[in-house]
Amino acid sequence: MKNIRWGLVFYTFLGIAALAGLIVLMSLINHKDAAQVCKSLKVNVEGKETFIDQHDISKMINNQFGTITGKELKTIKFEEIEQAIEKLPYVSNAEIHTDMDGTVNVNVQQREVVLRVINQDGREFYVDTKGHKIPVTLKYVPHVLVANGKIRESYTKPLEQVETKMVKDLVHIVDHVKGNDLWENQIVQIYVNEQNDIELIPRVGKEVLVIGSADSLDYKLKRLEMYYKNILPKVGTEAYAKVNVKYGGQIICERREGWYMDSLQMKINMKN
Repeated sequence: MKNIRWGLVFYTFLGIAALAGLIVLMSLINHKDAAQVCKSLKVNVEGKETFIDQHDISKMINNQFGTITGKELKTIKFEEIEQAIEKLPYVSNAEIHTDMDGTVNVNVQQREVVLRVINQDGREFYVDTKGHKIPVTLKYVPHVLVANGKIRESYTKPLEQVETKMVKDLVHIVDHVKGNDLWENQIVQIYVNEQNDIELIPRVGKEVLVIGSADSLDYKLKRLEMYYKNILPKVGTEAYAKVNVKYGGQIICERREGWYMDSLQMKINMKN
């Protein structure tokens, strides 16, 4: 008996008991999980826009999959529900997880739109940050620029990718002026005229700002800034109908009262 290492025996017995307890606990948890039912459905909709809300998602789930509250968790097709939610044109991502108490949490991320387009046929759609076409809804109108006029981009179904260079240019303009205190506040609309030139409609002033395309956009906007800084204070907001910076090195101002053109040829120092 003197050679028995009681400490080792004690710790061995303790380890076996702990292991057995863990096995029993896990079996109880697995049994509980297998029989656990959905106690409640909690929907969280995130994103800048409010095209859809918690009620819309809950209603869609109940309509397509039946009322899940009260169902055993193991019988609920969570992956199919996620896929169904992500098919909604206003949703970019959906994830579902359950809590220990049986609560089913549905997290939904909405798409963010940057531009509203009205094409030459009168069809309307939004363009999101990924270049997808999003349908217009009367439920929610986001505060984004509207582009209209001679825009040939078609719209047949939601989530199509933008195809034409024109609409890509329009989106580029919106992205470029984002965060710019002057242009983000000054531009209230974008118009494509019959010559396929892009025109910016300003908040202040009655003159239309013609830029042509989105090529060399920063250079063109700098020339328009020169117009606002050096020309507009001298002639006022009523003098010109159009200010054209489509051509390099020029600011062409068309007088409102007739076809007389003031062509201001200038070498622009880009450092100023």
